[in-house]
Amino acid sequence: MIATTQQTNTSLIMLEGLSTCVVLGIAFLLPRMGNTWFTAIERALGRLARRQGLAVAVVGITACLLRLAILPICPVPLPFVPDDFSFLLAADTFAHGRLTNPTPVMWTHFESIHITMTPSYMSMYFPSNGLVLAVSQLIFGHPWFGLLITCSLMCAAICWMLQAWLPPTWALLGGGIAILRLALFSYWINTFSGGGSIAALGGALVLGSLPRLRKTMQLRYGLLLAVGLVLLATTRPYEGLLLCVAAAAYLGHWIIFGMSRSARLFIARQAVLPLALIVAAGAWMAHYDTRAFGSPTTLPYTVDRATYAMAPYYIWQSPRPEPLYRHVAMKRFYYDNELKAIDELHKPGGYVIADIVKTIRSFLFFAGFALLPAMFMLRRIFLDRRIRFLMLCIAVMVAGMSIQIFLIPHYLAPFTAVFYALGLQGMRHLRLWKTGPRSGSQPVGLAMVRYSVVLCLVMAGLRLAAAPLHLMANEWPASEWSGEWYGPDHFGETRAAVAAHLNSLPGKQLVLVRYSDRHNPLEEWVYNAADIDNSKVVWAREMDSANNDNIMHYYSDRKVWLVEPDARVPEATPYPAQQPSPIGISNQLSASLNSRSK
Repeated sequence: MIATTQQTNTSLIMLEGLSTCVVLGIAFLLPRMGNTWFTAIERALGRLARRQGLAVAVVGITACLLRLAILPICPVPLPFVPDDFSFLLAADTFAHGRLTNPTPVMWTHFESIHITMTPSYMSMYFPSNGLVLAVSQLIFGHPWFGLLITCSLMCAAICWMLQAWLPPTWALLGGGIAILRLALFSYWINTFSGGGSIAALGGALVLGSLPRLRKTMQLRYGLLLAVGLVLLATTRPYEGLLLCVAAAAYLGHWIIFGMSRSARLFIARQAVLPLALIVAAGAWMAHYDTRAFGSPTTLPYTVDRATYAMAPYYIWQSPRPEPLYRHVAMKRFYYDNELKAIDELHKPGGYVIADIVKTIRSFLFFAGFALLPAMFMLRRIFLDRRIRFLMLCIAVMVAGMSIQIFLIPHYLAPFTAVFYALGLQGMRHLRLWKTGPRSGSQPVGLAMVRYSVVLCLVMAGLRLAAAPLHLMANEWPASEWSGEWYGPDHFGETRAAVAAHLNSLPGKQLVLVRYSDRHNPLEEWVYNAADIDNSKVVWAREMDSANNDNIMHYYSDRKVWLVEPDARVPEATPYPAQQPSPIGISNQLSASLNSRSK
């Protein structure tokens, strides 16, 4: 059942905004409140921070243990959006030792969002996230634990990266903030989508390796840099390329202007193994593209977008001609959820408004209102020589993302460590800000920094108590959870319950899914395992009578069920022996669009 309203619940993000205003007021009125306690805590954390290797380990282990500790309140997520099922298909494929799967015989019944059916049956996405989920499925018996580990490694890597750019205590604080804002509640850990933590891990490895490599020229930092580049290339290649442009400028300036000839020869020898790792990863990726998509130069996304999508990715591109859609829900997704966004951009001021919305959503996801006071020092951040290179990274990112039409926070994941480094540098400047005459100045900036961190902790506690306090996260099918740090609620239970019931029955099952004309295409039910024909339950789209007869004949050894996800209580019922042909796609879509226009 699709939830459509949330009128009785207070938004957590609104509560955070109001709380931030209160915190700022307290900082002006009572700037020395709790000074003794804060000083003691800061000294203890400072001692830990100075042991930098231990600090990195503590951040990673803490992220993992805290997320495990809150499992009774925030359980292991269920797949509920198209991206989830697409990545799980990749995981199941890799876990069975295959790079892809042959196109199913009855593939027109199995077409689904973000799934490529020809030339092979596979997820449309780049493979890193699927590989992580597959390894977790093989080792732990469930793919989610791979996300848990990568999120923990991401937090540790952010702390490690920050140690190269900021004092150790601030790096430790940054690792802690990453835990609270990303590793506990966000959709990076509470869905199977996007690979945000993997791309953020790759970006942190690149940015943490650069200054260390420049300082010591040790091979291990070159290898870590190469690992980071590989993670970016196999997860978020376009955004990763933007980060690599800035990294290449940094390395080029160092090699040309900061090295002697002998040092250049030494670094060239040190670069052999890292380059070999990058070349090997590129060769594997070309082999994967050949097997899954037909050519070493045909990248993931390409085939699926050419087959189904009308909306382009970049602002100078024109919409594609409408492809052949065999299913109403597929057409609705690519029309309502994507093509309409292009129409909005072409309205007066559309691009400017879109960029403003992208900026706000990204800021709310990575920082929220609680960390907003650091932006009071934006001017000093821009003028700070210590982090000038990180500002270059942001400039390249803004230029690259401004020409891209769509933006979800995990698109920016390669720059996660940059965001926190700049925010922490702003907090460092803010900490020194005082008000009043010099003789009786008040440490208002120090109080703002301290109270902001406390507010992050308080908001995490409120997120855990969201249900009894009626502070629920946004309900399905609203998508605001993808742009806010407190993430989604526990969605996907209805489909999971129906699937569990069917899996408990004796024998094999075939499910024909019938949607109503009010169906939300984001709530897709037709997804299958890698080996469809040998699956216990096969999910298929209901089509016309002839196609339905074909699939029921092909799976004649299975009991056939009908599931209507838009019913008041979705459940599996025996498929009727005589069923009128469903309305044709053109008539059904036209009727639906006409009803919405009225």
